Amino acid sequence: MITKQQRIGTGFGAHSTADEVLAGIDLSGGTALVTGGYSGLGLETTRALVRAGARVVVPARRPDTAEAALRGLPGTEVHALDLADLESVRVFADRFLETGRTLDVLINGAGVMACPETRVGPGWEAHFAINHLGHFALVNRLRPAFAPGGARVVSVASAGHFLSDIRWDDPHFRTGYDRWAAYAQSKTANSLFAVHLDALGADSGLRAFAVHPGSILTPLQRHIPREEWRALGWVTEDGAPAAGFKTPEQGAATAVWAATSPLLDDRGGAYCQDCDIAAPATTDDMLVGGVKPWATDPSAAARLWELSGELTGLNAFPAKAA
Repeated sequence: MITKQQRIGTGFGAHSTADEVLAGIDLSGGTALVTGGYSGLGLETTRALVRAGARVVVPARRPDTAEAALRGLPGTEVHALDLADLESVRVFADRFLETGRTLDVLINGAGVMACPETRVGPGWEAHFAINHLGHFALVNRLRPAFAPGGARVVSVASAGHFLSDIRWDDPHFRTGYDRWAAYAQSKTANSLFAVHLDALGADSGLRAFAVHPGSILTPLQRHIPREEWRALGWVTEDGAPAAGFKTPEQGAATAVWAATSPLLDDRGGAYCQDCDIAAPATTDDMLVGGVKPWATDPSAAARLWELSGELTGLNAFPAKAA
């Protein structure tokens, strides 16, 4: 059953923090994996999960940087992983599977935003490759580790999906590059990935969600000049975050809520915002939010899954009967 994009009234909101939504939830004995879990929102996500009792695995393209960021935080471990390199994904996943550990939560939080045109792997556009295809490969590789009857996969999407559907005729921007359209397409892909993963995994207890964390200033914006921040209205003239922007602690809340909330036990495949299921977007204002129809369309989600499987050579989930 497809979850309706309809708010369910959780008691939390835009200003709730990750610690607040995890209050009373005991993750002791559980294992979570957070890509990008050593910087920005990912770091706050890792900290909150650890405080709730989870053991958190943090794959990192820069393991030394991750080790330094997580130093002094018990219950964490760092391993090398480059999402732009499918062989790196394979090596990481194989090593994790060799440990025989069960994975309760996987949060796909790593990514790039509005970067200069970059090609990875066999010439793939970097946003699509790193933000989507790398995580697609990781989830498929780790499928045997997911806890039977109760694992969750959360993909960190964005209201940036407002700017682009999947460019089915040219997903790798062979005919001209636009950094914002490339980022937007990858965020739509994050949402569609959750839709179809949930459709494939729900019968075995694997549920998937996409989340918009809100507007937060983090190292994700490193490719965007500061003068552009002001032009976009992200910061005031003195450099302070503009009204409507969240703190990292608030920004991490929706991902950990989607990963743990009992209210979602019988729901899946939804796009979430402000610690609740998001309603359909009624405007083009990304600060108002909601979700555009192209980011939750089941047919598009199935089509993207097939394309991703062809590109990566991976599909560990049996097709769901029509």
